[in-house]
Amino acid sequence: MNGAVLNKILEMKQKGKRAHWVLLDPDDFTIEQAAVTARSSQENGVSALLVGGSLLHTNHTDEFVKSLREAVSIPVILFPGDSTQLSKHASALLYLSLISGRNPVNLIGEHVKAAPIIRQYGIEPIATGYMLVESGTVTSVEFMSDTRPLPRSKPGIAAAHALAAQYLGMHTIYLEAGSGAKLTVPPELIKAVRSCVDIPIIVGGGIRDKDTALEKLDAGADIIVTGNLLQNPDGLERMKEIAQCVRSYS
Repeated sequence: MNGAVLNKILEMKQKGKRAHWVLLDPDDFTIEQAAVTARSSQENGVSALLVGGSLLHTNHTDEFVKSLREAVSIPVILFPGDSTQLSKHASALLYLSLISGRNPVNLIGEHVKAAPIIRQYGIEPIATGYMLVESGTVTSVEFMSDTRPLPRSKPGIAAAHALAAQYLGMHTIYLEAGSGAKLTVPPELIKAVRSCVDIPIIVGGGIRDKDTALEKLDAGADIIVTGNLLQNPDGLERMKEIAQCVRSYS
């Protein structure tokens, strides 16, 4: 049986609506700053917040997530780098399997560690095929996961991985260029994945303006994720522009 957050994602896709999520890394924001950003995100039409990072230097994840849940009514979804990045206050969790790599730790190892805690906390897991795409630089997730990204010039390889994820019963596909990526996930690769799968496609990494977001939507993305742009002086304004672009997309 699907949970409330996944049902909402599937309902939006069925209606042809697109969504914008904002990623908040606890290493980059104080709890107070994150709450302000979260409220602004919701006011401008962002559909959900993601919380997580490849390597957390802070130990306040639980308090961080709790403060966001108190600040907004939209879902606060965990985007964990490993099994330690969990919180009982989260609305749901992207149960990420790094299917683009061959490191068993990220394919199933961390999931086994996390499963009993997820059940104990009552967090809604959303099984997600996580696919790292070559982005012109070594990203944190590539280094920490010890996996090679998928070649951006070979969309057929990405499409086969996504189809395998759907056949395995995963609920969503996450195409990731990586935090601070030089190059975003190419539209040709998104189109190839879209042609093979029916499940929602999430695209993140290096999306810093509304034109880039629109390119991903046109290629077949259902959900756009932005994060690092909020570290720029005009980041909040650009986030608003992207949110408005996604909300008005048809």
